[in-house]
Amino acid sequence: MTYFGLHALQHRGQEAAGIVSSEYVPEKAKVRFHSHKGVGLVADVFKDPSLLKEGLSGRAAIGHNRYSTTGSSENKFNIQPFVVNYRGGNLALAHNGNLTNFREVRERLQSEGTIFQSTSDSEMILHLAARSRKEDQIQQIKEALETVEGAYSLVILTDTGLIAARDPYGFRPLSLGRLGDAFVVASETCAFDLIGAHYVGEVEPGEILVIDDEGIKSGTLKSYHVSKTPRKHHCIFEYIYFSRPDSKIFGENVDKVRRKLGKLMAQQSPVKPEDDDDRVIVISVPDSSNTATLGFVREMNKMGEDVRLEIGLIRSHYVGRTFIMPDQGSREFRVKTKFNTVKGVIKGRKVVIIDDSIVRGTTSRQLVRLIQEAEPKEIHFRVTSPPIKYPCYYGMDFPSMSELIANRCDSDVEKIREEIGVTSLAYLSMENLLEGAPKENGAHYCTACFTGEYPVPIERPTTKDVNDA
Repeated sequence: MTYFGLHALQHRGQEAAGIVSSEYVPEKAKVRFHSHKGVGLVADVFKDPSLLKEGLSGRAAIGHNRYSTTGSSENKFNIQPFVVNYRGGNLALAHNGNLTNFREVRERLQSEGTIFQSTSDSEMILHLAARSRKEDQIQQIKEALETVEGAYSLVILTDTGLIAARDPYGFRPLSLGRLGDAFVVASETCAFDLIGAHYVGEVEPGEILVIDDEGIKSGTLKSYHVSKTPRKHHCIFEYIYFSRPDSKIFGENVDKVRRKLGKLMAQQSPVKPEDDDDRVIVISVPDSSNTATLGFVREMNKMGEDVRLEIGLIRSHYVGRTFIMPDQGSREFRVKTKFNTVKGVIKGRKVVIIDDSIVRGTTSRQLVRLIQEAEPKEIHFRVTSPPIKYPCYYGMDFPSMSELIANRCDSDVEKIREEIGVTSLAYLSMENLLEGAPKENGAHYCTACFTGEYPVPIERPTTKDVNDA
């Protein structure tokens, strides 16, 4: 089940994958943890079927797909889940997010004699729990989480059960599901759909949820909370790009939100035919902007404009997400192999490209060159998010400010338009982005990558830093 869940969440990280299972060994009257991790996609790391049937036996398991934001992408010791054995028993942890006081706490632990096996911030949580003087394991984990700051959605495997925890701001998503008598936890609900589990609800911001025999039998899980209770700040980029459209995150369907962003984009920056002979076609940059493109076209048609949705870009599904590749060289190579144009659709037409974001500008620039080769009349670029001006320190691998095209061009949209080579360029305004985001249950959003307003104080990193689960 964990293996299938990782398949469904492959889009959240493609560098490495791992699973840890927990098995009770009656003859030794103790619990044994089994682990298998490796570099590559889920299907490659677990291509030997015996790994799942024999090597990872047990009644509970956690898994992780790696997308490096802290810790070197080339260091195999950074592959999660991490496992430790300490006086309280076994612990295994998988983490989605970034800790913002990583260096400060790590340096303190090292000065006190802690030996780290990785350069990942996630390992620090295990060391803090192991060093806690609390007697109860849940309290040890709670104390560790009250020490760290930043973004974390966690699954922690123990000798007696499974713990799901989320930072008090709720930066990254984490959902609870039910499969028969069992409970399951995942970053996105699309993982539940694949294994036939049904959605129960979100792990709340600041919540530590314990899944054990007692909770399974009673149907009521023990819940604890970290002492901090700040205002929620969900990552709005989860809606824009990162999550799959068939997932429900932060209590709302991603598809619904993206369609609304496309609708607002059409209202804000339409592209209209100039006369009856002027054919306007709208194409998406597959796959993350597909549903926003549907919203854009539908709204343009409602406004009385004859624009047509067309498939102008064909994506190779054997090439992964270019945005989450760990270095620029491999990213540029992937872009070249990822897309091709349908030339008959594009030639002589006024083409509107809908994309969810422009980060470095690499993908956009190369896509425009591809489309130009198909001889369109004009190319208009519409982006369903504002310009990304600032790095993210909460779990998205947005690079240094100097690498962001919006900063290289001094936030001048006209300069960005010239650099990517299009007839016109428009970004969704911040006002419209927030208008399109759900407001239910007091939801608020982190927009630091657009505004530079960071909800949690950050350490400015000196090296490329951890993870996404």
